Formats: sequence, structure tokens, C-alpha cells
Amino acid sequence: MFTTMYIGFLTLIFGSFLIFLVEKKDNRKIQSFADALWWGIITLCTVGYGDAVPKTWIGKIIAAFCAIAGISFFALPAGILGSGFALKVQQQQRQKHLIRRRVPAATLIQCMWRCYAADKKSTSVATWNIYRPQTFVEPVLVCKRLFYLYEFFL
Repeated sequence: MFTTMYIGFLTLIFGSFLIFLVEKKDNRKIQSFADALWWGIITLCTVGYGDAVPKTWIGKIIAAFCAIAGISFFALPAGILGSGFALKVQQQQRQKHLIRRRVPAATLIQCMWRCYAADKKSTSVATWNIYRPQTFVEPVLVCKRLFYLYEFFL
């Protein structure tokens, strides 16, 4: 960006100097370097007030090159900056969208995991239910469980 501005400034000085050399004899509007510099600023910025215009053919050719350079060095970087700002705004909107979607997605995942872990048929080793160690198991219960297991395999 600084390089573009530097080259644009050099084009302004050089183009204004050439117009001053070519037009100072034939043009009453461009009699000093300050007048030529004013013409160069107006031409390079592509404003074109029309108060100072070249009269000679060589001056018109120089003016055409200065106008093209003005489009290249001043208007083009403005478009690049504008598209850069548009990309930045788009990126911020995308980030907001992702943040808004993150919480519901995490809630859904947590809910589904809890449903899976709390299911009786689940093979999960997660301890969703409160763990209560058994201190004493009655022998009658152990016998019943073994009996049911025995019937299951027969």
C-alpha cells in the first residue's frame, strides 16, 4: 500500500513537471509549477474540474497517461481496501454465527449422552447413576441371581 502511494506521488511530481515544461508557453492556465501540480492532483485523483486542461498534443498524451496512472495508483487501492473491509465484516459475521450455534450444539450432545448413559441397556461404562457401594449382600439374593442365570443358559 505504501509502495503504491509512493509511486503515485512520484507520478504526480513527474507528470506535473512534464506538463509544466510542455504547456508553459502555450497555455495561460498552467504558468507555474504550482498550477501544473494542481492540474496533476486533479487528474491523478480522477476528479477533472476542467479549470486547467492541456492545449498541445504532447500535453494531452501526458494527461492521458497521468489519468490512467491515477486510476491505477489511487482508485485501485481504494477498491482493494473496500473489499478487504467487506471480507473482515463477513468473517466477523461468520464468527458470530458459529458462536450462536456452538451452545445449542453442545447442549444437544450433552443431552444425548445423558440419555445414552442413563439407559438400562447401555453398554457405557460412564457412571451417570450415583455409585453406592454395597456393604452387605444377602445370601438369598445371591442364590436367586445364580438360579436365574442358570435358567437363562438352559
